[in-house]
Order: sequence, then structure tokens, then C-alpha cells
Amino acid sequence: MSWWNEGRANKRTLYVGGLDEGVDASLVRAAFVPFGEVKDVNIPLDFKTGKHRGFGFVEFELKEDALAAKDNMHCAEINGKTLSVSYAQPPKKGGLGSKDPVWANDPLADAGKREEGDPMQQLEARTA
Repeated sequence: MSWWNEGRANKRTLYVGGLDEGVDASLVRAAFVPFGEVKDVNIPLDFKTGKHRGFGFVEFELKEDALAAKDNMHCAEINGKTLSVSYAQPPKKGGLGSKDPVWANDPLADAGKREEGDPMQQLEARTA
């Protein structure tokens, strides 16, 4: 999805949670297309089982269409399961649950960005 590459959510991509096992991308597209032109539907798969993980993303061409879909589809039902629809958030780097190391967001972790001199003086200067 293109919004991931932009580094922030752009209010055109929706997170859709609560998907039943029998739901596929074409059914999600059909449910959301009445609100506007759907650019992309992505339902991530679990590598071990090969089945989807119960959530997906719907990207619209226009922000207004995404808002209408969010407002109308949140708490709607597909295949007997209630959907949770909200604006999608970009994946976080580092931290728990990430494949990136916890120091991925630490500016000092990159050796090329380290400052010369006494690290304690640098720390004290930043906190002063």
C-alpha cells in the first residue's frame, strides 16, 4: 500500500478489523465500493496457516470517500461478524512486536550519526 511508503497515515486508508475467515479481498472491495473508488484492498496472511489474520486495509482514491466508508461501515456486519473500521496507522519501527530492533529509532544508534566527545557531556547538554 502506498501510504506505508509515505511514513504516515493519509486519511485515505482504512483499517478493517473483525473479518470472518470466509471473507476475501473481493468481498471487502464489494462492501466498500459504494462509498467511492477503491484503490487497493490488502488482507495480510498468516505465514504459518496461510489464512488471513482477521483484518485488512482498504485504500480509497479520495479522503472524503474514506470518511464516508468509515462512518457507515464501523460496526457493520459481514458474514455475521461486526467490523471495526478506523483510519489506518503506519507500522511502527522498533519496539515490542516489531521486526526492527528496539534501537531503530535511536538517533545515537547509527555510528555515522554519533557525536564526538564525552557522551556524558552530550547527555547533560541535551537535558539542560
